[in-house]
Amino acid sequence: MSWRIANECAERRFGSAARKQIIMFLADKASDDGSGIWCSKGTIQRHTELSESTVKRTIIDFLREGILIETGRRHCKNGYTVIYRIVLERVASMETTAEPDILTGVTVNPVQPEPGTGSTVNGVRGSRRTPNHPKTIHKPPTRRREAAEEVEDLESEKILAAYPEDRIRDRRTSLRLVAAALKAGVEPDDLLQAVKAYAKESEGYTRSKVCFSDNWFKMRRWEKGLTQIQADRENAREAEVNGRTRLASWIHERHPMCRHITNRQIEDLISVKLVTPEKVRAAGLQA
Repeated sequence: MSWRIANECAERRFGSAARKQIIMFLADKASDDGSGIWCSKGTIQRHTELSESTVKRTIIDFLREGILIETGRRHCKNGYTVIYRIVLERVASMETTAEPDILTGVTVNPVQPEPGTGSTVNGVRGSRRTPNHPKTIHKPPTRRREAAEEVEDLESEKILAAYPEDRIRDRRTSLRLVAAALKAGVEPDDLLQAVKAYAKESEGYTRSKVCFSDNWFKMRRWEKGLTQIQADRENAREAEVNGRTRLASWIHERHPMCRHITNRQIEDLISVKLVTPEKVRAAGLQA
């Protein structure tokens, strides 16, 4: 059982009482990183007292939405039980259950906002505020933090602006999901490139195929773009290494193709220690 996972799920909205009940039951079975959940749908149904169809449908929805992922299978007497993991980054991006601050204005004969100090012990009064009082747990804003939040907002706005304009829906939710992805560690430039790649790929799609921004970010469909970006970078690094190796071999062999090597390429090869200035001069080039 993990109190961390249970608390994280308890503070998020999952859309219905049944969904919340099921995720809380799974959180109760998870390790601190969200992994190691193995319990059959029948077990979930018996403990939550929900219908079997509701449990099956909800688990499928959680998998599709990225809230759960399958990490393996565990053999049992009836075959196997699927092992799940709760994706903490996905849960953290969901709407919280915290109540918004409501300013009611000035009241006549207002109720005292602070709790009483109560009795004293050895002449020392206790704290005037309860441990969970908003003024106790909230950090005062600082210029540095406000500046950082402003930069994050600008980055989120910039990323959402790259999404096809006619498919932007629920702008507030979309921006919140973008900000959650950035806080989870996704590089802003990478996410921006993933959005641009989708916009180019889906250009000319009919309305039946389009995905509105709130759903696109909620379903983490940008992960496909990130995967492609990482693959392209790896291919570029591999091509760079192969290119350097080929140029270095020309210099070592004093190949006729050496005359096509530029001064910048020579400096680069020397800096990564693939060749020495002596080898460069021996090949008829200037180090």
